[in-house]
Amino acid sequence: QVQLVESGGGTVQAGGSLRLSCTASGNSFSIYNMRWHRQAPGKQRELVATITSGGSTDYADSVKGRFTISRDNAKNTLYLQMNSLKSDDTALYYCNALRGLRVYWGQGTQVTVSS
Repeated sequence: QVQLVESGGGTVQAGGSLRLSCTASGNSFSIYNMRWHRQAPGKQRELVATITSGGSTDYADSVKGRFTISRDNAKNTLYLQMNSLKSDDTALYYCNALRGLRVYWGQGTQVTVSS
């Protein structure tokens, strides 16, 4: 069992930056592939960024060049550095951990970008 807790959300002006964190319980964080998703009001959940257990990363086209996903296995923590934020980035951001059939989700942290 893995419990995930997101933090770092808030309200920021367009063009600003935020860093989200996702802290995992347990001692097996390093074996999980980790992802950030987001869901804006009235829209479907969107995959934003992925980092594998080996450190490979991938991004949605909408955030490439602006967002950076990273992980610190010693701290059991996943990060999402978000720069040049736009109003379209306003959403509830979730992290999730997956390995095989095991999938875990956090409760989310709200990011609001004001124009």
